[in-house]
This record gives sequence, C-alpha cells and structure tokens, in this order.
Amino acid sequence: MTNIEKLAKILSQSASAVFFGGAGMSTESGIPDFRSASGIYNQKLNQTFSPEEMASHSFFVTHPEEFFAFYRERFVYLDAKPNAGHIALAELERRGILSAVVTQNIDGLHQVAGSKVVYELHGSIRRSYCVKCGAKYDIDFVMKNIPVPHCEKCGGIVKPDVVLYGEGLDSDTISNSIRAIADADTLIVGGTSLIVYPAAGLIDYFRGQHLVLINKTATHADADAELVIREPIGETLSKAVALLK
Repeated sequence: MTNIEKLAKILSQSASAVFFGGAGMSTESGIPDFRSASGIYNQKLNQTFSPEEMASHSFFVTHPEEFFAFYRERFVYLDAKPNAGHIALAELERRGILSAVVTQNIDGLHQVAGSKVVYELHGSIRRSYCVKCGAKYDIDFVMKNIPVPHCEKCGGIVKPDVVLYGEGLDSDTISNSIRAIADADTLIVGGTSLIVYPAAGLIDYFRGQHLVLINKTATHADADAELVIREPIGETLSKAVALLK
C-alpha cells in the first residue's frame, strides 16, 4: 500500500480530522516560506536590519515606513491562488471528514479555497485595523495608502492584523485551536518545521488515533506519527482525496 493509499484509508475512517499547517502549505501557490534555504529569513534584504527585526512590533512602531515597504514586498502575495492542497482540505470539510484547519499562515488561501472553519494563529494579511480607534480596513487600503496607511476616522496608523515578533497570539484563536486538536480523531500536520512556539506546541494536545506528518524535512514529531510523507502537500492531499469514495 502506498503512502497516498494509507492516507486515504485514514481519512475514510475519520469524522473529526484537523489539519495543522505552516508555510510549506502555500509554497505550491508561489508564496515563499520563511526558514528554508531560499526562505524570507535567509535572504539578505537590508544592510541594517534583519528580516526578523523588520517583522517585529518594535520595528513597526519605530520605523513605520520601512516596515510597510518590507511588509508589502515580502508578506503580501495577492496574485497567489489556492493550490490543490487548499482545495482538497475544503472538500474534506464539505464531506464532513475535516472539522477544522489550524494554520500559521497569514495568506487567507484556505478561506479562498472554501474552508469555513479556519483558525489563523498568526492573523491574516486580508484584515487590518487602526491601532488607535480599532476601525477595520481591508488589504487594499494598506496596499494603496503609501508609505504609511492612516485611519480615515482618527488618523491613527492602520496595522495589518498579523502577529509580529514581540506580540502575543490571540487567546480565542489559541483556545479554539486547542479544542479542535484535542477533539480530533486524526491530526494531519503539514508544511511546518514545528520549531516556532507557541504554535508548534499545539500538537501536544492531540489525543486521537491517527497522526500524519507531511513535510519535506524531518520534525521532532516524526517518531510519534503513524504516517510520515515527504512529498509536496498539495499533491499528496489531492491524490488522497481523489481515492475517497
């Protein structure tokens, strides 16, 4: 039995599967990841500041113009489309097999593909808000108002609703993610190195029957997994779903 067939069999036995994904989920959509050899954090982007510094809350506060220039160029990929993996997950939800997607990604592609229950641990580029009055804005407002977007109501800076270094995760999103993973009968972990905490620690709440890892490189959870697949996520999920009756 191939790994794809094994995954299809696991899915056919599942009624409350959860997908936990990272940057590798969107590389097949043309969005670069962060920590691979060609990822954003290994590129020399600025002579003065590292990418991690430029993606921090303190940099947003002290260097807003540089922050937004970096953000628009490196975090926003509006031309990206959902790949076969996003579409497969939406189909699994539609069939009543998948109960939730928990993602570290900020691109919003799961929702574009049709997934309804998506917990975005690190926020989304598709939402923004005024740091002063809380007024909500969409991604177009941030992209068009250069160099720094200011609120039309109070003049405060409009910040992308993404979690920057130095910021905490949303408590409700964390609670919902923990609940979904704890209640899952199958957990599929895909496209994440499982080294970024606190997000990576969420898989410790899984008590279900089937743990599946789909990732190009090894993770600390491989030894605990029933199935480890080293193939592209989109292709893997799409083929597995195609085998389901």
